[in-house]
Amino acid sequence: MALSNDNQIKEIIVIGAGVVGLTTALKIQEQGTYRVTIVAETFPTDPRSSRYTSHWAGAHHVSHACGDQRQRKLDQDTFHALWKLSEPGGAAEGCFLRHTQTEYRGDDLTDAEWLHYMPDFKYLDPNELRGPAKIGFSFSTVTMNTPAYLDWLLSSFLAKNGTIVRVSLQHISQLLERGTSPYTGAHSYRDVDAIVVCAGIGARSLGGVEDKDVYPIRGQTVLLRAPWIKFGRTMTEADGTYTYTMPRSNGDVLCGGTRVPNDWYPVPRPEVTEDILARALQLTPELAPPQTRVDRDPTVEDLRSIIIEPGCGLRPGRKGGIRLEVEWFDVPARGKVPVVYNYGHSGYGFLSSWGSANMALDLLEGALTSGAPTNADICADLPSGNLGN
Repeated sequence: MALSNDNQIKEIIVIGAGVVGLTTALKIQEQGTYRVTIVAETFPTDPRSSRYTSHWAGAHHVSHACGDQRQRKLDQDTFHALWKLSEPGGAAEGCFLRHTQTEYRGDDLTDAEWLHYMPDFKYLDPNELRGPAKIGFSFSTVTMNTPAYLDWLLSSFLAKNGTIVRVSLQHISQLLERGTSPYTGAHSYRDVDAIVVCAGIGARSLGGVEDKDVYPIRGQTVLLRAPWIKFGRTMTEADGTYTYTMPRSNGDVLCGGTRVPNDWYPVPRPEVTEDILARALQLTPELAPPQTRVDRDPTVEDLRSIIIEPGCGLRPGRKGGIRLEVEWFDVPARGKVPVVYNYGHSGYGFLSSWGSANMALDLLEGALTSGAPTNADICADLPSGNLGN
């Protein structure tokens, strides 16, 4: 039985519980006029696997937006939100480490104008460059302890009366017709006012979306225990090789990495782990325990005792970049319902999460305010039949 929706409270379902889905759900919920449910197959508290990429992210806030003006805004908005959260006494201070990040570039980059807003930004002198770097710059930023931060996002959402439902969703129509009632066993339900799709790489196969522009970009990392490291470094080489060391607030350091498009392999490859360790040590020899560096140069063997685990994840790449737009679906006996898309963040979900959540919220509120368009070309028909059961 359908319950009448309070005119002041709208029923919203967010699909996906990665960093983008959690942040978007929390942002919508904070407005106070929405009842928000997150529907996902995997949540941050589940055992880690390559199916849930957010766990394996670094993640530091270093924008790669370059000349992309939309991406610049998403990244800047997110940085300001994370900087505030990481303030001493801030709501999520323990999830972050504020530190100095140094970027070394051996490619054709000539300046980093898009990063000038970062605190303490400066270009390096030539005598400060390392290895193949032709240019370098440093600034203050934050690194996230991603498992802790994801847990904080989820617990904040639940503390504000958010609801989560574990579903192996096949088609978004399974939610549009009767909400989550087919999966919760509830005999009554409220009509869904809108759905927000933050499905990451799942957007490639999710019925009703099936975006074939979405593809995996496999990344592999090694997590070390090195609490003496309080700074971050990245080296980008001319051939695209990308090496980083990211310190976390709990004393761990994430080393990486790789970017391999269309590679679905789900577990770490041992030979890649060895390559990452060698590159990370070359970039940051301070990774080795201090006692091993007293009277000799450190080697990869010195890192063995501080390895916590290797990891890998499938970043949700998308041709054309992040999809942020609205599509209207014709729902039997309901009429048109807006579906907001917010996915395709590649390896930059954490660093653009709050910015894209802001934009998704704007799209949602615009759709609910203006109502369904009359242009049939931007509406989608749902399959016929009793799809909610």
